[in-house]
Amino acid sequence: MTGPTPGQDSDPGRQHGWRSALEREDLHRYLTTLEGWREFTTQDPVPPDLLPAPALADLGPDERLDYDDDRLDYHTRLTVAATSTLRTVVHAGRRLTLLNRHAISARRGLILPGAAGTGKTTALTQFGKTIEVIDRRQHPGVDRIPVVYVTVPPAATSRMLAVEFARFLGLPVTTRANITDVIEAVCGVLIDARVSVVCVDELHNLSLATRNGAEVSDTLKYFSERIPATFVYAGVDLEANGLFNGTRGRQIAGRFAVIDTVPFPRTAEWTGLVAPSKRPYGCTTTSPRHWKGWPATSTSAPAG
Repeated sequence: MTGPTPGQDSDPGRQHGWRSALEREDLHRYLTTLEGWREFTTQDPVPPDLLPAPALADLGPDERLDYDDDRLDYHTRLTVAATSTLRTVVHAGRRLTLLNRHAISARRGLILPGAAGTGKTTALTQFGKTIEVIDRRQHPGVDRIPVVYVTVPPAATSRMLAVEFARFLGLPVTTRANITDVIEAVCGVLIDARVSVVCVDELHNLSLATRNGAEVSDTLKYFSERIPATFVYAGVDLEANGLFNGTRGRQIAGRFAVIDTVPFPRTAEWTGLVAPSKRPYGCTTTSPRHWKGWPATSTSAPAG
């Protein structure tokens, strides 16, 4: 009778359980899984209590380190500023979901193109979060999946995209499963779960000039026809990448409204957003000169 080989766990069941527990914990870190998305939509970070200067001075080195760590932890989960672009996306998206509620075919969608770092993913996820919160309020205690969030993988094929949908839902996909099986399973679950919004990010990874890109576009179109939901796309410089070219591109342009995201200008609106933000950002010693030189974006903050 032989024992386990060196480095092998003597109890495979225990090893499998440990790995499964770790994987379940990791699921909460990704928006592209149902667990991670629900975690994101229920998060409501509470600003840390800011100590007055005398109390701050009385802290010991370890206490000050813990105090700063709490502020930095909150700082890494910054609340989203309600910019005019974000409000426009949420308003237009909600209107489209209402218009599509009883549509049988040719449902309208929304596309968020723009340069890198202009808030496309932020607008997309915040819109999805808004729909999720509204659905929970209207249907308390009902196990529904009102929003799906997936990303288009680099050099994606139609099967890879279908697997992304299945991965979000936690559906098992074997290597032997063909694309038809995966699509049928995804559509069946989403229809039963009453999905109303499908968010597709990183759409710039799709190129209509390639065969795989054209097949991915056709797969998205098929999903939009089978699933009674509003589809919202986001990606970098989509028009320049040829998303609206050719027969498929013209069809996309005809069915989707476009809201461009642009770098946030330093205007009166920017000043109004930044001025009251010192305490929400958890800053204690920030002086006006820090804010004066702060870059005109809503995704970073000065030290302090």
